[in-house]
Amino acid sequence: MLAIFNSTVAYGPEELRSPTGQISTSPDVKKSSSALLSSFLDTLPQSISVTMEEMATMAFTHSNQSLLKPRSFAVKDDCFCLFEGALENLPSLRQQYGLSKSVDEVMFVIEAYKTFRDRAPYPASKMVGHLEGQFAFVLYDRCTKTVFTATDSNGRIPLYWGITADGCLAFSDDAELLKAACGKSLASFPQGCFYSSALGLRSYEYPKNKVMGIPIMDGEMYGTTFKVEHENFSASMV
Repeated sequence: MLAIFNSTVAYGPEELRSPTGQISTSPDVKKSSSALLSSFLDTLPQSISVTMEEMATMAFTHSNQSLLKPRSFAVKDDCFCLFEGALENLPSLRQQYGLSKSVDEVMFVIEAYKTFRDRAPYPASKMVGHLEGQFAFVLYDRCTKTVFTATDSNGRIPLYWGITADGCLAFSDDAELLKAACGKSLASFPQGCFYSSALGLRSYEYPKNKVMGIPIMDGEMYGTTFKVEHENFSASMV
């Protein structure tokens, strides 16, 4: 799956956008967001893509997906969502939120997000703590121009993010795809965390602790790793 957002919608952490630290001798080769999308569609010709007013683009395919970690895409009330994985507690979540048995994982994320979004002062990020299972999702709310992304606490669904040559924030489950487009402005999305274009990058497991971006270099590999302060876990470098 692939999601690309204009920097006016989602800027991303500064540590991801401008990694600092040791200097790599290799050039930082990047591609534009349009070239990134073209690479995805050319590699996976059965993919479906949707572009929203040049602010956001989402694309996905069922090709090569795991039976236990299916990908899905849904749209409702101007909320667009890509989801990969499975929620173990989906039946109880449907009951808790008053939703029908036909609601699948991707539709649940949209419905739960909207529930919290419309019930100020409760942040939409609060719903991530209710999810059990293996998951990664990227949601775009066209009404509020908000991006909302999260992964499970064990990182069982890999998700990567980076900055393209034209400054767009991109997410994908394909590390190699993003490497070619984002160069050194690339990292694994930290497990147990969420990113909101309104709130920034935060841990839902340890909400009182700051998530730090640490520049790293391993040989010619250069990038950023994100770590929750004072907690013993970090997202590995791509």
